[in-house]
Amino acid sequence: MTGPVTTAPGRSATASSGSSGSMPRLRTPRRRHVPGRPRRSVLLTLLTGLVLLHSLLPLAWLTISATKSQQGLTRSFGLWFDHDFALWHNISETFTYHDGVFTRWLLNTLLYVVLGAGGATFLAVLGGYALATFDFPGRRAVFAVVIGAVAVPGTALAVPTFLMFSRMGLTNTPWAVVIPSLISPFGLYLMWVFATEAIPAELLEAARIDGAGETRAFFQVALPLLAPGIVTVLLFTTVATWNNYFLPLIMIKDPDWYPLTLGLNSWNAQAATAGGEAVFHLVVTGSLITIVPLIAAFLLLQKYWQSGLAAGSVKE
Repeated sequence: MTGPVTTAPGRSATASSGSSGSMPRLRTPRRRHVPGRPRRSVLLTLLTGLVLLHSLLPLAWLTISATKSQQGLTRSFGLWFDHDFALWHNISETFTYHDGVFTRWLLNTLLYVVLGAGGATFLAVLGGYALATFDFPGRRAVFAVVIGAVAVPGTALAVPTFLMFSRMGLTNTPWAVVIPSLISPFGLYLMWVFATEAIPAELLEAARIDGAGETRAFFQVALPLLAPGIVTVLLFTTVATWNNYFLPLIMIKDPDWYPLTLGLNSWNAQAATAGGEAVFHLVVTGSLITIVPLIAAFLLLQKYWQSGLAAGSVKE
């Protein structure tokens, strides 16, 4: 036998109020920070935008200015196009001006990069591998010398280098640019750190037990593991050699051996000489052509470059 159902006064009141009026509003839970997800920072976003603008604005100005003629550079706004689109004409004139000397400067720069940057990368790989895998007396002293060499700016060594090469009769020759470019203390240090983290000692020991000599162990075992670090060092040395200005300035007097940096500067200085021809449109176009190989190299080797910079950042 069932009787009447009784409810508590509070509950009956709540039920009656809910039936007569609207349901009570639920509080919206606060958003909590999910572990592993980065926090959004308005200040950091603004700073990143300013850095991006600072980086892309000169490139945009250079690209737009390369589409203008000599007269268009002065009669139009710097960050907008002129009514006369002259990009293809400027490129053609850049390669044919003064009997095509720009092509000679481009080949000189490629020669300095292949011999200088390529040689510096190869020596850095050999030195970094040896310092990371072999234990010998004076290893700490070598480390101190390498760190000290990284801290010394290249301009401080320019005059002593010029005097030394002048005594040897190598000034005004390509070797005066190539030989100093072979030394890269930062590349050596970077390869040293990278090889220490990337090459397990057990792997080399296993290769030696299997009968592999030191040369074979280096080229077949260690070198593939060092690929990201090699690409990273190669990019740094390539950019440093490609943009090198001060060393060729004091070493080379013959315009036929100028790199692109000195050649474009000589074109830019023509307007200040008596009877000189102003070719600012060719300077701008040549500068745009000069940076295209560097941009292509960074885009093509980006995955290796990023992995090389991140190597050794996480310790297991």
